[in-house]
Amino acid sequence: MSELVKNLYSEEFYERFGDIINQTILDFDKKIFIEMIFDDNFECYELKQRMTHTTKVLNHFFPNNFYEATQVLIRLIENLRSENMTEQSMEFMFLPEYIELYGLDDFENSVNAFEYITQFTSCEFAVRPFLKKYPEEMLTQMILWSQHKNNKVRRLASEGSRPRLPWAMALPSYKKDPNPIVPILNNLKNDSCEVVRRSVANNLNDIAKDNENIVVNIAKKWIGKDHQTDALVKHACRTLLKQGNTQILNLFGFESNRFEVTNFTVDTKVVKIGDFVEFSFSITNIDKKAQKLRLEYGLHYMKNNGKLAKKVFKISEREIDSNTTLDIKRKQSFKIISTRKFHVGLHQVSIIINGIEGEKLNFELVN
Repeated sequence: MSELVKNLYSEEFYERFGDIINQTILDFDKKIFIEMIFDDNFECYELKQRMTHTTKVLNHFFPNNFYEATQVLIRLIENLRSENMTEQSMEFMFLPEYIELYGLDDFENSVNAFEYITQFTSCEFAVRPFLKKYPEEMLTQMILWSQHKNNKVRRLASEGSRPRLPWAMALPSYKKDPNPIVPILNNLKNDSCEVVRRSVANNLNDIAKDNENIVVNIAKKWIGKDHQTDALVKHACRTLLKQGNTQILNLFGFESNRFEVTNFTVDTKVVKIGDFVEFSFSITNIDKKAQKLRLEYGLHYMKNNGKLAKKVFKISEREIDSNTTLDIKRKQSFKIISTRKFHVGLHQVSIIINGIEGEKLNFELVN
């Protein structure tokens, strides 16, 4: 997949992009631009390296004065739009990176550029060095952005301030104390745009990993106002739900322990890497009334150090009538993937009911 993504930066892309730069910059030499892009190392570059390489090559043709360079960027985006080159804007993330690399010492012009560029391609990665260098000034700006008329600018306020934004520079100060960014989230919790609300939920989920009590308190304040906000809160609390946080489970009605698990068995006692572990069980609501059930299972993977580490997988959430039994069968893949390394040896699987983990059963993973 990463191979396919990095190949968005193809000869065809740069040829077309070079034509648009030619409309934007006087005396632009497209031939030299293409030669500089496809240097001896280009084929070895991964996605992020190709982005940064493009940024640096582009700088060769931009004015030395940073303000003038931002005006070129704005005209370039206008021309890109006129040529309908907005459908796959991920390719253009080198445009905000230009501000990150060359504008860090020019706060005012950089902020103005971010506000414009993010409406074409997101600046969520590029704003983070500015939050580190200008914490008070940038936070003030992002609070203002959270009230902007354009939903992409409002999203930047939330997404750019996430303490643990994936594939981006972390923000240690907000991991330690996220309270300064809470006003941004408050401004956006009822946003008309679902993408913005989802960003708020992701920000809160980041916060929960280091400051769960803050998110628990926010969830209690926000829940029950309307369906959209309830959905936001539920998505924001997904890590806390997987961790079995009692307050959050109770908040969503997953508080009953009146369920009984029977016939829990692992059907594949020995699993080869590349195959599946299969298990089954039955669960019964033994209460006299219907109960809400959050049903999950835990996979305890063998680590390189010989210890087990649990990962939780959701099966379903539903309301179960009194004296009703569900028969469940599941299988978990051990197909080799780039994001997880498997280690042979003892593994375990468990059933988790409303955050409470039950019996663990063993199986062995082999080559």
